[in-house]
Amino acid sequence: MIKTTVGMICLLTLGIFASMVHAEAVPEDLPAISIIIDDLGSDNPRHERAVRLPGAIACSFLPRLPATHRLALLAHSYNKEIMLHLPMESVSHNPLGPGGLTLNMTQHEFVGTLQKDLESVPHVMGINNHMGSLLTRHPGHMVWLMKEMKRNGKLFFVDSRTTKESIAKTVADEQGVPGLQREVFLDHDPDKAAVRWQFERTIEMARNHGTAVAIGHPYESTLEVLEEMLPKLEQLHVRLVPVSEMIKLKQERNNTWQASLSPLQKGVKN
Repeated sequence: MIKTTVGMICLLTLGIFASMVHAEAVPEDLPAISIIIDDLGSDNPRHERAVRLPGAIACSFLPRLPATHRLALLAHSYNKEIMLHLPMESVSHNPLGPGGLTLNMTQHEFVGTLQKDLESVPHVMGINNHMGSLLTRHPGHMVWLMKEMKRNGKLFFVDSRTTKESIAKTVADEQGVPGLQREVFLDHDPDKAAVRWQFERTIEMARNHGTAVAIGHPYESTLEVLEEMLPKLEQLHVRLVPVSEMIKLKQERNNTWQASLSPLQKGVKN
């Protein structure tokens, strides 16, 4: 009787352990999304709501704003990845606010401004551009940016893709800076129905391609949609991952794709 009981306990324990391993392994196969919330750093209740959103939302802060330091520390306490939302000159020359980078800067001015911007955001892990439809198409300035990012250590770059002419991600790749580019704007149209549609589009893109990267802002409509939908991602069989993990996932997928071509390339005869 004792042996039977012990045997049953062992089997039960093994079964539970196997279930746990299976439960932990399954999510790694699910489609993955990353979401960045831009334009943070003001003393606005919505900015703090954005920081408190559930899950691995990345928080991107404009430099040198009144609440940037405090909110970045708060976001870090919630295990969010912290980014610098770096103001860059646009083709329409919109006001950049403090810490903006412009086309007419010398390299010394450019690097000095960037360093002060980075210092204003505690726990910064990466950079994405705020505006920048002019600057991100200029290779010289993008080389300055990527070289300085690489010199600063393990920073990643996300091209917000405010223009189709952007070469920022290409230059990041060339300079060995880990990065990716935005694929969906959640709230280009801030109407709540439109935001919901873009969120669903992000999910569908991840299901079709394995991954998707979206950017949003601390608008009331965006926050309401995310507060409602983020807790439902598990039911939708989609996982929310940090930007740093998304970069690795996309690199792994790219490596797998390249490896799959190798046998075909080897089989080609001249």
